Amino acid sequence: MNTFLTSSQLASYERDGYLVIENFATSEECEQLKQRAEELVAAFDPQGVISIFTTKDQTRISNEYFLESGDKIRFFFEEDAFAPDGSLRQSKQRSINKIGHALHDLDPVFNRFSRKPELAAAAAVLGFKQPLLMQSMYIFKQPNIGGEVTCHQDATFLYTEPMTVTGFWYALEDATLENGCLWAIPGGHKLGLKKRFSRAEGGGTKMEALDDSPWPEDLLTPLEVKAGTLVVLHGLLPHMSYANRSPKSRHAYTLHIVDGGAEYPATNWLQRSEEMPPCGF
Repeated sequence: MNTFLTSSQLASYERDGYLVIENFATSEECEQLKQRAEELVAAFDPQGVISIFTTKDQTRISNEYFLESGDKIRFFFEEDAFAPDGSLRQSKQRSINKIGHALHDLDPVFNRFSRKPELAAAAAVLGFKQPLLMQSMYIFKQPNIGGEVTCHQDATFLYTEPMTVTGFWYALEDATLENGCLWAIPGGHKLGLKKRFSRAEGGGTKMEALDDSPWPEDLLTPLEVKAGTLVVLHGLLPHMSYANRSPKSRHAYTLHIVDGGAEYPATNWLQRSEEMPPCGF
């Protein structure tokens, strides 16, 4: 497996804003992460903790449970997981949208995977001088109720000056049109940052519009990939995924890194405590 990016791959990434690298993770590694996620969910007691993740209404997730999760392992439910009376429509294991946002630091299985030498080498080739692993998420994209993630840019949520955030998205199961694969706008990373999500004065969060022009969504391209594939996502790349209404899940693990040489504002929603600052590979 060639884990170092070729000049052709780098040119493709610079042109499109994303890069698909097949067979980056082995089937054994995918199964290890899936099994560990299942263990974490099994040990999670959801009583009294309901935090629904959705990109459609940011105010609904702007609570302390979410805002304090930057250096913790916390669990977020699918929007359609609950009945009108507030009870879960199905099992806890089939109701979780994602786990975030410090799996890579707090769990040994995810820590080991997140700090693979191959990934550090890829980050170096991409130009990172001081790579910091800022955020990690295990995404379930549950069968039948997996929610849509609307078109967005990662730099909206993990803003640095200059822009450095880069996503490393691992397919742990085959991602298809049927079960809600990623879609991206090739070259869309050259359109500039359209929104910024940050902490608001007095508490909560706000979404600031920087450019109201619509996305050219007619250019959206599906990224159907096999399990074990790594998709590298430029921080300004517009990307999304549709709802999963199929009987198949679409598990994925994603890391976001920033460069320690860039300014990371205190207004960013995700903050790390002094006891657990972000670190590299």
